[in-house]
Amino acid sequence: MERLHVLRGHLVRNKTKAKPQQQECVAPFQIPDEVWRRSVEQLGVEISDPPAQLKTAFKTLLTLEAVKFLDDLVRQFEDAVDQMLINRRLKKLDLDTSGKLPNFPVDDRVRQGDWSVAPIPERLRCRHVDLGDVSPSNIEHFEAALKSTAQGIQTDFDDGHCPTWTNQLGGLYNVYRAVHGQIPGVAAIDRLPVIMMRPRAWNMVEPNVLVSGKQIPGPLFDFGLLMFHNAQHLLNNKSGPYFYLSKLEGRQEAHVWNQIFTWTEKQLGLPHGCVKACVLIENVLASFEMEEILYELQDHSAGLNCGIWDYSASFINKFGCRKAFLLPDRNKYVSMDRHFLKSYMDLVVETCHRRGCPATGGMAASLLPNSTATSVEYGNVLQTVKQGKGKEIRAGVDGFMVYDVRLVEPMQKLFKELTPGENQYHVLRGEVAITATDLLLMPTGGVTRSGLKHNITVGILFIDSWLKGQGHFRLKGAIEDSATAEISRSQVWQCIRHQATLEEDGKVITLVMVQSVAGGVVRDELSGMRARGKLSQADYSRLQTAAQMFLEIVTKREFPEFITTYLSLNHTWLSFHQTNSVKLN
Repeated sequence: MERLHVLRGHLVRNKTKAKPQQQECVAPFQIPDEVWRRSVEQLGVEISDPPAQLKTAFKTLLTLEAVKFLDDLVRQFEDAVDQMLINRRLKKLDLDTSGKLPNFPVDDRVRQGDWSVAPIPERLRCRHVDLGDVSPSNIEHFEAALKSTAQGIQTDFDDGHCPTWTNQLGGLYNVYRAVHGQIPGVAAIDRLPVIMMRPRAWNMVEPNVLVSGKQIPGPLFDFGLLMFHNAQHLLNNKSGPYFYLSKLEGRQEAHVWNQIFTWTEKQLGLPHGCVKACVLIENVLASFEMEEILYELQDHSAGLNCGIWDYSASFINKFGCRKAFLLPDRNKYVSMDRHFLKSYMDLVVETCHRRGCPATGGMAASLLPNSTATSVEYGNVLQTVKQGKGKEIRAGVDGFMVYDVRLVEPMQKLFKELTPGENQYHVLRGEVAITATDLLLMPTGGVTRSGLKHNITVGILFIDSWLKGQGHFRLKGAIEDSATAEISRSQVWQCIRHQATLEEDGKVITLVMVQSVAGGVVRDELSGMRARGKLSQADYSRLQTAAQMFLEIVTKREFPEFITTYLSLNHTWLSFHQTNSVKLN
C-alpha cells in the first residue's frame, strides 16, 4: 500500500512500508546530516538538536523513516488527542458547576455482555513481581533491573522519570540497546524480564519536536519510537510490544489508545492485537469505567493496575474544592485498608478476572536498608512489605510492583506461599458488589503536623530533583516520585484552601504556617548537605528555587491539574534544561 507525504506542496509517493526489521540492519549514519535536516524540514517537522553526548542516540532513533512514521502518527491522531483533552476539561467543569458525583455508566452491551479480552500472551500470564519506576535514562538502575529475576520491568517514561531532552533520548536509546542486545553484560531479550514500556501520560507534551508548528503529545513521541524500533524484534524473540498506560480518565481515552494501537500495527505490518497494554487506574473517574476500558481495549488488553497515590490525588483534582472531600493525613489514615481504596482494589480484581485478564496491585516503594539480611531493621522493613503485599495477594491480585531489586525474590516467594499458580484468574470475587458510595467514601481523620511537614518535604525535594533532571529520589527509606509528589502538593493545596486544622492543637493551616514549615525543610536539607560536604552554591540556589516553586503551586487559585505539567511548562525548569536556548541581544 502506498504511503503519501506532502513535502512543501509536493506529493511524494513512498511504495515501501517502514518496518522495524528494516531498521535493524540500516546503519544510523546512512545519510549526511544536512540531507536529513532538509528532508525533515520538508515534512513540516522541527526537532531540537541533540545534546553533544547523545548524537549517536539521536541518529539511531530519529532516522528519516522513523521521523516520517512519527509525523504520520501525530497527524493521524492529534485531533483525537486534542478533543480528548477538551472533554477532560468539560467533564471537570460539569463536576464543578453542577456539584454532581460520578456514577457507573449504563451500557448493557458492556455491563451485561458475554465477552472477554483476547487471550493473554504466554509471557504475560505470570506477572507476580514487576520492578516499578525504572527510568531507562538511569542506565545503572535499568541494567540492574534487566539482570534481575523479576517477571517484568516497568520501563518508565512517566512517574519515575524526568522528561528532559537528554533523558528522553537517552532512555529511548537504552531501551533500543536492551531490546537489540547491545548492552554489555546483559542477556539477549528472550532471556530478560518482560519490558513493559510506559510512555508519558496525555498531559505531557514533547517540546523538542514540533509538527506543523505544534509541540507533539509526549506519549505519541514515546510510543511511536518505541514501536518503530523495537516491536518486530520483540515479537521475533518470544516477547512483544507491551505497555503500561498512565492516568486514563475513562472509556473514550481507552478508545483513542486502541485506535492508535490498531493503526500502528497496520502501518508497521505487525499482527493485529500484538500490542498489549495494562491500564493504570490512577483516576477516580476511571474507576467507574473499568469495564468499559477493558471493552474498548479487548484485543489489546493486558489488564488493569492499582496506583494508590495518583488515585488518591485524583480526588483532590476532581473534587478538591468541596470540603466534604478533604483527604486526611495520608501516612496515618490513607492505606489500602481504608474503605474507598479497598473497594477500588476489590473492583479491579473482580472486573479483570470476570473478563479474563490480570489485575495487578500497586508498587511497594520501601527500600531495604543496607544492613545485613539478618539485622532487625532489615527484617522489620521486609516484614512490613510482606504484610501489605500479602493482603493484596489474598484480595486476588495476579501481581504487583516493587522498586527495590532486593525485594523481588522475597515477594516471588510470598506469591508461591499464598497461591500455587502463575495467576489468580480463578478468584472471581463474586461476593463483590461495589457501589458508587463505596468508591467515594472519604476516610475519617485529621491532618497531623508531621504529615504536613512530610508532604511539604516531598513536594520541595521532588521539584529539586526535577531541576536536577531526576524523576525520583530517596527519603526516609522509601522512593518518592511524581505520584507521591502529586498527592503531597495536592493535600497541602487542599489544607490551605479549606483552612484545615492540625489534629494536635487545632491550629488552622495557613499559608504563613506552610511557608514556615517549608523554610525549616530547606534549612534542614541544607544542613544535611553541608554535613556531608556536598553543599555548593548551585545546590543552595536550586533548593531555594524549588521551595519557591512549591509555594507557588500550593497557593494557586485554580488547582493545577498535574504537577508534572506545571513543572515541564514552567520557565524555570525549561531554563535549567533547554538545549537550544535563544540568545537575545
